[in-house]
Amino acid sequence: MNLNDLRKSPLFQGLSDQEIQQLMDMAEPITLRAGEVLMKQGEPGDSAYVVIKGGFEIQKQTGQSLIKIDVRNPGDVVGEMALLSHAPRSATVIAVADSETLRIPKEAFEKLLASSSSATMAVLQWVMARLSQNEALLHQQEKMAALGTLSAGLAHELNNPAAAAQRSASELNKSLLKWQLLGHQLEVRALQENQTVWLDNLMTEASHRFAAPVKLEALEKIDLVDELQGWLEANRVESAWELAPAMVNFGWSVESLEKLKSSTLFDVSIQWLGTGCLVMGLLSEIQQTTERLSQIVRAMKSYTYLDQAPLLEVDVHEGLENTLVIMQHKLKQGVTVKREYSADLPRIEAYASELNQVWTNIIDNAIDAMNGKGEIVLRTYTQDKHVIVEITDNGPGIPDDIRPRIFEPFFTTKPPGHGTGLGLHISHDIIANRHHGQLLVESKPGRTTFKAILPARIKGEEQHEQ
Repeated sequence: MNLNDLRKSPLFQGLSDQEIQQLMDMAEPITLRAGEVLMKQGEPGDSAYVVIKGGFEIQKQTGQSLIKIDVRNPGDVVGEMALLSHAPRSATVIAVADSETLRIPKEAFEKLLASSSSATMAVLQWVMARLSQNEALLHQQEKMAALGTLSAGLAHELNNPAAAAQRSASELNKSLLKWQLLGHQLEVRALQENQTVWLDNLMTEASHRFAAPVKLEALEKIDLVDELQGWLEANRVESAWELAPAMVNFGWSVESLEKLKSSTLFDVSIQWLGTGCLVMGLLSEIQQTTERLSQIVRAMKSYTYLDQAPLLEVDVHEGLENTLVIMQHKLKQGVTVKREYSADLPRIEAYASELNQVWTNIIDNAIDAMNGKGEIVLRTYTQDKHVIVEITDNGPGIPDDIRPRIFEPFFTTKPPGHGTGLGLHISHDIIANRHHGQLLVESKPGRTTFKAILPARIKGEEQHEQ
């Protein structure tokens, strides 16, 4: 080993022959075979090493992951940052081939820096270059971490609309076959009973209604559904609970259906109408859920500009009801929903799709907490110029030691593969940061309530967007 071996390193290129010789006199040659560890993460940084021959891989343990972050070749120095900062080793260095290094102890470095200004400047320049390199590496790691977070969040956000679309398509297949069969039966009976004109009029009216579904306020729709369901049950119509909501969506009411009772085709015509409404409703659901998937994909393309999404005048009840539609496949397995909506709840200024994301996350967690069976209460009211939305379930509750952490990113009590730990973190961010509100939780066995406090107007939003 000679002076030229050390001069291969940029760290020592500015030193005189005398200064390099001084380092060599205090240094110790170290030989390692492939696979042997030169330095171990966490150990004291009491020396630096110059790679003379061979090569090394730098590995960093982060949580359960072992990440390869860099390599070192002849002329490179390893361990100097921990030595200069008196810090523990931040990574492990392993020989990838039979290698030779020169170990420079702490005392040699300190003596060199104390006796030579040129050596101090050379080391300073090296440290600045290494810090720039580390900063670039950190930026890249942050980008990769953000990508990982985004990917996990994307999977979480795509899950509900994708599952809903799949469920709606499956239901549509069955309902469409039933509708076709009922249509055939209705036509045959109409011919047999000489009621083809009556049937033509019914189908014409039905086609007009199918083409133009009605938009109703949430409370109004609930009242109409209850009224129509009671009428269908009184007339011994099968599956009245399922047909009533679908028929109300397309403008059918007790008054508009009463005229069908005068016909001998009432039983089959009411089933044909109801099933047709189910079919059209399922088609609408598929359209809505696939549009939601498209929205998410579009959002990913312009992720950094999401805060420029338009503010809308939002009917909170409508958002909650839409969420219940999306979650219907999980709710109908054994969850009842009780609504305690305020009749005079004002519309609020909000990012509508993001609020729906909050309701979806909270209701989905409530269903899971109750193992798919229990009661969810949706309550809305106003207080101090704010709109309050409370979502309560009668599940086992959140343990006291867990409750303070539920809004932390990646914190989840669900088993691997069943939760990312991002849902409540994202929900809290949407309420607190996007809408300048609060998301609170109270829990005890048998009663867990998530309380969203939303301002009627998002104050200072224009300044925020600038």
